[in-house]
Amino acid sequence: MSSAEPTEQTGPAVRSHPQHPQHAEHAQSPERVQHSQHPDHPQHAERPSRPAPMPGLAESARLLADSTTTSTALVADALARIEAAQPTLNAFRHLRAEAAIAEAAEADRRLAAGERLPLLGVPVAVKDDTDVAGLPTHFGCDGERPPVTADSEAVRRLRAAGAVIVGKTNSCELGQWPFTEGPAFGATRNPWNTAHTPGGSSGGSAAAVAAGLVPAALGSDGAGSVRIPAAWTHLVGIKPQRGRVSVHPHHDAFQGLTVNGPLARTVADAALLLDAAAGAHPDDFHRPPAVRASDAARRDPGRLRIALAWRPPLTLTGAGPDPEVRRAVAALAETLARLGHHVEEARPRYGLIGLTFVPRATAGIAEFAARHPEPALLDPRTRSALRTGTRLGGRVVRAARAREVRQHRRIGALFDTYDVLLTPTTAAPPPRIGTFDRLSAWRTDVTMAAACPYAWPWNVLGWPGINVPAGFTRSGLPVGAQLLGPSRSEERLIALAAQLEDDLRWYDHRPPIS
Repeated sequence: MSSAEPTEQTGPAVRSHPQHPQHAEHAQSPERVQHSQHPDHPQHAERPSRPAPMPGLAESARLLADSTTTSTALVADALARIEAAQPTLNAFRHLRAEAAIAEAAEADRRLAAGERLPLLGVPVAVKDDTDVAGLPTHFGCDGERPPVTADSEAVRRLRAAGAVIVGKTNSCELGQWPFTEGPAFGATRNPWNTAHTPGGSSGGSAAAVAAGLVPAALGSDGAGSVRIPAAWTHLVGIKPQRGRVSVHPHHDAFQGLTVNGPLARTVADAALLLDAAAGAHPDDFHRPPAVRASDAARRDPGRLRIALAWRPPLTLTGAGPDPEVRRAVAALAETLARLGHHVEEARPRYGLIGLTFVPRATAGIAEFAARHPEPALLDPRTRSALRTGTRLGGRVVRAARAREVRQHRRIGALFDTYDVLLTPTTAAPPPRIGTFDRLSAWRTDVTMAAACPYAWPWNVLGWPGINVPAGFTRSGLPVGAQLLGPSRSEERLIALAAQLEDDLRWYDHRPPIS
């Protein structure tokens, strides 16, 4: 960047702590969201016209290539939507307003000169655990951080594909929890019902995409942190194979549990963002062979053998799916059977996989927390995890990681009989904002494990999974289902998700705030 160009610091930090009216807890049903009022609008007032939805990722790229719109117009529209929604949703931690507009103008010049790239001029957002040069990376934490000097590898690749990064979205502290709330930035809220969380830890990215503030966003998933918020905001969320999208400047984030992945409203958009972000940094430990996600989204998956599993791994909570979650996932299974797939109930042999997850997760938290310049600002639950992770580091975590090969064999035996595993993404619909406030570390873990017992084993294994929208509760809250596969099976899962999307057209439903 030349000295004449605006830096990332020209955009404002977005730190609102919105307060929300009691009426937010009354969600619209999915059948009514196309005509719903803003909750602050009085009943007797004339209903305002609903703004046209922002085009999706692939549609934005097509409109730009066809000269139907400009990058400057798309980016300015995204920034205006973000600013307007921030007091309500609080999805963003930082914006790159001036820098993004300057980059959009440059993209317009390149487009006019005939240059074509997959995302040239398209606005996207990234989670605030991801380095963007010129901005700090807070990762949900309070306190001041200096701006980083270099892009992460994933952001470098998004820029190389032509994307314009408009800002960084909120995450809970160090990505630990399935909610996006904290003293550093307040609460990020669900556009389907602002009394409820969009999930976490990629809740800011999910809220931004679900509300149509950006066409797609990058998140990260260390225990379901892409798939859980995707389920709770009616999105497609892909957790790719470990190493598919680089986590550099980290080499093995959270002891190999965490991967970066896309959130989008359609399978094609999620696949396009995955293709753009995928690839290894020379220093990465994990380097799976390339996939062609966008091609897979246009491919017939064939007739597949699908195992439906209701029982989650052992969490000592006795958790099972909420009846409304079970109803929605069962309906999705019936759709798969109607599309010609063989679906039957089965039980993966999870074993005591949680005993290897806990050392890896807490050691990862300890590694990140130890870098914080002001440890006293960390949540007491984070400090508790830091102590646990320090005790379980070293030999214990090495032993936990060594068990992964046996876990691959034991759980992977399911795929000798089946092609895909289908489970609920979460056991419960999205909780209310504040559900986890003032809970101890232990009670937070227990409550979290009861609500979200299904996602994290695939982080231990390092294998891919996709959340697909499964429908809504009777009160209008979204829920999701996971399509899970063995190592390097993204293309099959994407093809199956696209087939479901063609049939169910979940993208037709939009939340009241969009």
